[in-house]
Amino acid sequence: MQMRRKILTVAVVFLVLSPVVAAAASRPIYDANANIKQEISDAVVMALQTGKNIALIFGANWCSDCHALDAAMRTPPLAGVISKNYVVVKIDVGRFDKNLDVAEKYGVPISLGIPAIAVLDTHGKLLYAQRKGQFEAAGRLPYRDFQAFFEKWKPRALRRRPSYHRLGQGTT
Repeated sequence: MQMRRKILTVAVVFLVLSPVVAAAASRPIYDANANIKQEISDAVVMALQTGKNIALIFGANWCSDCHALDAAMRTPPLAGVISKNYVVVKIDVGRFDKNLDVAEKYGVPISLGIPAIAVLDTHGKLLYAQRKGQFEAAGRLPYRDFQAFFEKWKPRALRRRPSYHRLGQGTT
């Protein structure tokens, strides 16, 4: 009887998730042909010009959790936080057989699951890398977890420099 319940539970989960996986696969969010190293280089240039940090999002088009993260990132108000503070580079890992060198360079062990994120500063220096598969179950995480993550790693506000006056030209 217990074995029957397990089989039934697996079947129900499969039936529920099948449309989600099919929908996820129908709309690609990762460019399988992208030159990722060039995209990261371009992102650093853009980040330097804008003062934004860089979010490297490792994932795959077949991954429903990757689609869940992408959907959360496009939902207000998080979409505003991201567009104001980040240059986003989406990195296709295929079937864990693509761009592995990039994941390794930034300390992201994609073997622990995708999606995974690394955050770089405006100069392309690593600020943070998910090392424990924190978003690998993105489809089950609450929206506030995504929002807290992107709020935490947005660039620090530029500090105002003190204004200096030449001798005899101070304020009156």
